[in-house]
Amino acid sequence: MNKLFYPRLAAQNIRKNGKFYFPYLLTAVGTVMMFYIMCSLASNPGITDMPGSAALASILWLGTIVIGLFAIIFLYYTNSFLIKRRKKELGLYNILGMEKRHIAVILGIETIYTALIGIGGGLVCGVVFNKLVMMLLSRMMNFTQPIKFEVSITALVTTLILFGLIFALILISDIARITISNPIELLRGGNVGEREPKTKLIMTILGVLCLGVGYYIAITTESPISALALFFVAVILVIAGTYLLFTAGSIAVLKLLRSNKGYYYKTKHFIPVSGMIYRMKQNAVGLSNICILSTMVLVMVSGTLCMYLGTDDAIASLYPHDITIKTYMNMNSPDVITVEKFHAAVNNICTENGVTPSYHASYAYVNLTAYGKNGVYTADGDMTVSAVRGFYIMTAEDYTALTDVTLTLSDGECAVYDIGSSRALEDSFTLFGSDYKIIKRIAPLSVGSGATVNLYDSSVIIVADTADMAQAAQSGSAFLIMNGDIDTDLSDSDNSAFSSALHQGMEDAFADENEELHFTYVCRADNKAEFYGLYGGFFFLGVFLGTLFIMATVLIIYYKQISEGYDDKERFNIMQKVGMSHSEVRSCIRSQVVTVFFLPLAAAALHIAAAFKMITRLLLLFSLTNVTLFALTTLATVFIFALIYAAVYALTAKVYYKIVG
Repeated sequence: MNKLFYPRLAAQNIRKNGKFYFPYLLTAVGTVMMFYIMCSLASNPGITDMPGSAALASILWLGTIVIGLFAIIFLYYTNSFLIKRRKKELGLYNILGMEKRHIAVILGIETIYTALIGIGGGLVCGVVFNKLVMMLLSRMMNFTQPIKFEVSITALVTTLILFGLIFALILISDIARITISNPIELLRGGNVGEREPKTKLIMTILGVLCLGVGYYIAITTESPISALALFFVAVILVIAGTYLLFTAGSIAVLKLLRSNKGYYYKTKHFIPVSGMIYRMKQNAVGLSNICILSTMVLVMVSGTLCMYLGTDDAIASLYPHDITIKTYMNMNSPDVITVEKFHAAVNNICTENGVTPSYHASYAYVNLTAYGKNGVYTADGDMTVSAVRGFYIMTAEDYTALTDVTLTLSDGECAVYDIGSSRALEDSFTLFGSDYKIIKRIAPLSVGSGATVNLYDSSVIIVADTADMAQAAQSGSAFLIMNGDIDTDLSDSDNSAFSSALHQGMEDAFADENEELHFTYVCRADNKAEFYGLYGGFFFLGVFLGTLFIMATVLIIYYKQISEGYDDKERFNIMQKVGMSHSEVRSCIRSQVVTVFFLPLAAAALHIAAAFKMITRLLLLFSLTNVTLFALTTLATVFIFALIYAAVYALTAKVYYKIVG
């Protein structure tokens, strides 16, 4: 036999099955390209010069791992479509006398061809587009300095090893399938699964329960910490519920429709319902995969877009003033600095440095955490997330100095502001054994830099005087915090320099009075670049992975339409032969295709609607409190994705109709 026989036959097989192989090769090229680019960015030494480099490097390596794992699952999954459509062809080879080892050789050569095209094309595209993606990342992070472009040897070797192993595993899997199958099974491979599936009531009920519990967790979770802990639990439950309901629930619903004689025995309902019942078992996995991928795209893109657009809001929330300087003192210390002395020292340093603050306020407060429910809070109570509450305690005198609002309070009385969306503090409560009664709910008040965003329920409490403040903080672990907030009209670079001078000046001013007293400062300008780096990196990862998942969704939809077309071709030919008109056949086709095609999109939209509240709680961890912004980004993402989805439907439906004829 000619040595070139198998290579030529393998090349001919790929060319003749172009409608199956071309999308697969295109996706392989895209996946390899995206993995190389992400890996190259993560290993680029220029990343260390970017703001938030530590967080950005972690994000990029996380993206590399996610793409790598996704590539293993996705390429193996899509290859199953190819091998299914080619089972008849391979079975025919076997019947005509070709041994299975010869078929294995053909499959091996075909895999080498696809690997060379996929890996080679992906690496070439990755090197070509790497610079463009790097520029996009820099733009998202507001980084103006150029990053050195280089072909990453580490990324090249990692990509070659990973995707070489993936294609080798795919080949081993394909050979195993062919080896254990007899020729008759191969010839009938495309028709497997035509038996009517049984109604699996237990699976349907389990699917409803999984989805219901997942939705319940997402809707009822209030605390950001609880949301972080329960998010993946809810995700797993929703994914399980989605697969179970698409697999068993859809069949149960279709059979319920079939039992309705008035609905079922109509031409426009009879064919779609009966057709979907017979093939829903094999369609269910593909439909649920489309639904899960669509949900992932919507959540990632809308969430990271909200983070990116809300960067300035997050910075303003965490750093309400240009500079905040503070020191911590023991409540029982005999040489506690007074607010007046602290304020005067800050003013002196401003004068020495030629800075005239546009705003300057000094005050003292105690920040502590307590545990409890039903208005009783102690240091060692019910230590669950739902029971923890933060307290910021300050005097009425300092409150008046901050707001120009006079409060008249007696012992045991207080005024309260519940921070953000916190659960309201009880009208009467006990804190470390002291009883308090709220006589007024005050307007929003920022106490200390970053105090406006909390991971758990928190409240600002205004008490009568320092004696009440000390009494409220008698847990023994509380410190008195002396705080100064300053706004200037300086540039970011000048603010950064002045904050360092202010810090050193305060250290020197009180060195003689208390050697153990140390000051810390927070400068908004110093942290701004870090935030843009972190949030820009997340948005970049969201867009990158979103693009990858959209590509995967499109390919699964394409293969599903082709599979549906070949499965339906004979069935609809028979329907025409027994009397159905061409227009009736097309109407039935359209009804079935549209119903099945848009079901995953509707389910994905339902998933993200149920997850909306939990995601807003997770965004609080990133200091994002603008729920309206997230609602708008979610609606925009769903709308754009629906347009893309509809465009994919229009293109793939043409392929389907052409096959069905």
